[in-house]
Parts: sequence; C-alpha cells; structure tokens
Amino acid sequence: MRVEVDEGIALEVDTWDGAGGVPFLLVHGLASNRRLWDGVAGRLVELGHPVASVDMRGHGHSDKPDHGYDFATMGGDLVKVLDAVGFHEAVLVGQSTGGNIVVDLAARVPERVRGVAGIDGGALELSRQWPEWERCQAALTPPPLAGTPGQAIETMFRRFHAGWADWAIDASMANFEHLPDGTVRPWLSLDNHLRILRSLWEHHPSAIIPELDVSVLLVMADTGDDWAAQKRAIGDELAGSPRVRVEWFSPGDHDLHLQHPVELANLLHSAF
Repeated sequence: MRVEVDEGIALEVDTWDGAGGVPFLLVHGLASNRRLWDGVAGRLVELGHPVASVDMRGHGHSDKPDHGYDFATMGGDLVKVLDAVGFHEAVLVGQSTGGNIVVDLAARVPERVRGVAGIDGGALELSRQWPEWERCQAALTPPPLAGTPGQAIETMFRRFHAGWADWAIDASMANFEHLPDGTVRPWLSLDNHLRILRSLWEHHPSAIIPELDVSVLLVMADTGDDWAAQKRAIGDELAGSPRVRVEWFSPGDHDLHLQHPVELANLLHSAF
C-alpha cells in the first residue's frame, strides 16, 4: 500500500494480518529497504502479531524528495504509517540507523510506542568515534556503485554471506534500482544518504534511551571487529538502565534480520 506522509510524498508499506497480538512496525537501515524484514515479519505473523514494514523516504519504492532526512521528519513519516495501518500503539523495531530513528521517535511520541528494539542499531553514536563531522563523512561515504553490473553485486553478496537464504539475497538486491542494461544504482541518492548520515552523527541515543518510559531491547551483532568492541562498551553502559535489555548474537552479521530471521522474531516476541 501507499501511505501519503506529506504533500506529494508517499511511502511504500507492506502489511501482514496477525491474530490479535502486539503490532510491530519494522524499519530498515540506511540505504536499505523494507523487504529485508520479510523473514522476521513472516515469523512474527505465525506468532500472532500484525506487522507492517516500510520503505523510508528516499529508499526503495517510496518517493525521493530532496528534503526531510532529519530524524524528526522521518519519525513523523512513521507516525503517518502507524495511522494508516491502524496501529494506535506498536513495538517499533529498527535495524542500524533505523534503530536510532525509532529510539528518537519513542521519545517524541511515547503514547504511540509499546516498546522499542534496535537491531545492531538504536544506540549508534557516531560522534564518539568521529568527533568531527568531516571525518565521519570521509569514513562512511558509500562507494560509487551506480553502473555496476547487478550480477557482480549479487555475486558479492553470496560470497560474503554464504549462509543467507535466496530470499535474503533477493531482498538485498532490492536496495538497488535495476536498469535495462543490467547495471544497478542505489535507490537512495548520495546526497540524501549523506543527509541521513549527518542526522545519525548528530544523534545521541545514550542520553535518550535511559529516559524512555518503555522497554528497550538492543540486539547487537558480535562481528568480531573493533566495531563490536565499541558496541559492547555502549551496551554495557546502557544495560544499567532499568528498562533496557541487551542481547547478543555471537557471531553475527550486521544484518541479523537476514541472517537469523526466525531467531530474531522469536526474541522480539518474547521481549514484548
């Protein structure tokens, strides 16, 4: 379905009917798309939950304006989605940057939030690693993939994620627009990518999460690198908050929702 969130701007949303359980809204990460949640959504529905997933503005099959990539606006888009799908109150689940967006939204509209889950996200605080925006931008600007043969991208996904199911590879390929000549380009433009990255760099979830009046689940992937050590430090810091629960998948990919969709859905079900 299409959900209008502003004049001339609509988002693509998938919905699944549940059997009266707590609703879940699933939010993807930076430069990703809603289809990466299909495995988690399917299991949540089996467990009785109504579910919605969304292509955020600039991503996938949603509209792509050149404005509105701050967390307040993107969070406001999600409220419009909640309204459209009939979720008065829902568990907000976000992966990577999407986790930070739903944490921010939970602080803005707590009356709409049953709980919050960040999947290898939610507690990302880039300014700790890169105090200057320019260094963060230089480190995290994505490579220029436009014009790359789609088959080369798919081969790369299969090489680095040999354990992923075919549907997970297909969902990852949906991060790109597929052109008639066989090449691809990211749905999210570089300018809009950097706008969201700047919003993420400016976000300070360590000050927000302890103040939330809802349960917060932080699911972290032990990727076995320096980033995992940084996540463990902030996870240990936030675990002292009474409403915060931290769980680890070890080892784990950043895209836990693709690597372990059933196990992740089972955890979400038990937590909320």
